[in-house]
This record gives sequence, structure tokens and C-alpha cells, in this order.
Amino acid sequence: MSTRVMPFRGSLTSREQISVYDFSWPAVIFIPLAAILIQIFIPVKVRFMPIIDLPFLVTVFFATARRNPISGCLTGCFIGLLYDLFAGPSHPLGMYGIALTIVGYLASSLGGKIDVENPGSRFLITFGFFVIHEGVYYGVAHGLLRQALQWSWSHTAVSALANAILGIFLFAFLDRFKQR
Repeated sequence: MSTRVMPFRGSLTSREQISVYDFSWPAVIFIPLAAILIQIFIPVKVRFMPIIDLPFLVTVFFATARRNPISGCLTGCFIGLLYDLFAGPSHPLGMYGIALTIVGYLASSLGGKIDVENPGSRFLITFGFFVIHEGVYYGVAHGLLRQALQWSWSHTAVSALANAILGIFLFAFLDRFKQR
């Protein structure tokens, strides 16, 4: 009785074979800047806008598209610190930057492991990372800076849902700026 070993006919995908996208310099500069400026100036006029977090969405998009943890960290750090600078004195410098740095790292690490082009996975990624982002932000504000912030699961869930839904459409729009 002999056993025959069948050759493996599937394909193994190495990290180098996964599509990694690059962006032009104007896109890298103006997309985050536009997101930050919209985030700062539009909530004054539009009532529901404070639950939307455009700099967060742009960070997740760039991090998952590049699929490089160092690039994801730097993207989150720069977008977060730039938002901290423009947000004014009521917003302590560095809090948002720390939260987006962690999200950028996690999103780029996950981007190499799952299909981030699928709208369903984009929804789940955005929802999950928004909750993580809020948790890190709350932890830094409450734990390190001793700020009296109130945590609300319902507000976090509604905001995560709104950002995840908007993220599907925003990511589809931003896909136009990808370069191989």
C-alpha cells in the first residue's frame, strides 16, 4: 500500500506580491489637508458633521493602500499632528496624533493580510478602527492628561457606523488617486 502525495496547486501570496499603491505628491499633500480643513470648518455649519471624522478616514485609506506599517505610522502621525495644530487651544497638541499613529500602524499591518478593496471589508475595518481610535483617544485624554471626558458606547457606535458608511464611498472616490 503506497501513499501518493499530491502536489500543492494553490498559490501562495507573499507580502511582495500584494498590490501596494503609491500616490502622487499633490494627492498626498492636498487630500489630508482638505480633510482637515473640512473637519475644522464645516461642523460649525452642518449639525451632524461632528460625528464624521474625515482625517481618520483619510488615514485609514492611505494606510491600507500602502500596506507598510512605517508609512502608516507616519501618515497617521502627520495627519493627526496637523489636525491638532489647526484645531486650536481647546484641543491638546498630540492627542489626536497619537491615536491616528496607532490606527495608521494597525490599518497598514492589516492591509497586507486581508482584501481591503472589498466594500464589506472596508466597512468592517473602518468601523473597528474607529472604535479603537476613540478608545486610544479616550485613554490618552483620561489616563495621561487627566481630562474629564465622558465615554458613550452609543455615541461611539453611531459615529463608527456613520464613518464606516461614508468610508465606503470616500474610499471608492479616493481609489482614483492610486498609482502602482
